[in-house]
Amino acid sequence: MSKTGTRMNGKVAIVTGAGSSGPGVGTGKAISVLFAREGAHVLLMDINETAVAETMDMIAAEGGSASVFIGDVTRSEDCAMAAEAAMDRYGKLTTLVNNVATPHMADVIDCEEADWDRVLSVNLRSAMLMSKFAIPKMRECGGGSITNISSVVALRGYPAQTAYTAAKGGMVSLTRSWAIDQGRHSIRVNCICPGSLYTPIAVKYFGMTEKERAYRASMNPLGLEGTAWDVAWAAVFLASDEARWISGVTLPVDGGDTVGAPRWGSAPSAMEA
Repeated sequence: MSKTGTRMNGKVAIVTGAGSSGPGVGTGKAISVLFAREGAHVLLMDINETAVAETMDMIAAEGGSASVFIGDVTRSEDCAMAAEAAMDRYGKLTTLVNNVATPHMADVIDCEEADWDRVLSVNLRSAMLMSKFAIPKMRECGGGSITNISSVVALRGYPAQTAYTAAKGGMVSLTRSWAIDQGRHSIRVNCICPGSLYTPIAVKYFGMTEKERAYRASMNPLGLEGTAWDVAWAAVFLASDEARWISGVTLPVDGGDTVGAPRWGSAPSAMEA
């Protein structure tokens, strides 16, 4: 698909974690590609130069407008420079997607302090720092939007995810707080909570054989496997002018997983050896 959309015309976006953590398409890459397809200029921020170069190449091949910024979202200096880079390269900043995340599996007894600090820093502190430096630029430009990428773990219980749940729950709470703080500056703040997607980070941390994928898909009411593109289309909507009267919202993109108890469907047969 080439760049043919117009829903993001005139927008300048920073997407953090714009490279995928392995082969395939993660949420940061998908959001960046769709933003560019819809007419935005996109600053691709990532700490991994090789990974983000793949996103850049994909956008360039489709005729989109993007550039790379190598930086660490847990460092205030890098976040400040990213906001400045967007202004220098494109003349304004209208859109921020706080997408960086790292998973961690441990209950409260087994969660080490160092892991707690690392997960909170990468998943939550990063969003605070990027927003801290992006918001003044957005105010200068007359407003904009921030989309925080959280997780369904913030909305319903999942086992052995103490630090990750705390961080993602914090993203939901910050979304509401910032929506109030920034609303009169014409800055909208919303949150997306993805469900169990099939992405490079899922493969990296959880393996994901074909049977495991079928099992996970059978657990949501739709019985369908989610991908990064599902999250990306939601991000396009929330960042576009179509969502001009939407702020402070937390949107699950999860196949209905947060509606209630899992629907097991064909799960037992999907996990047969």
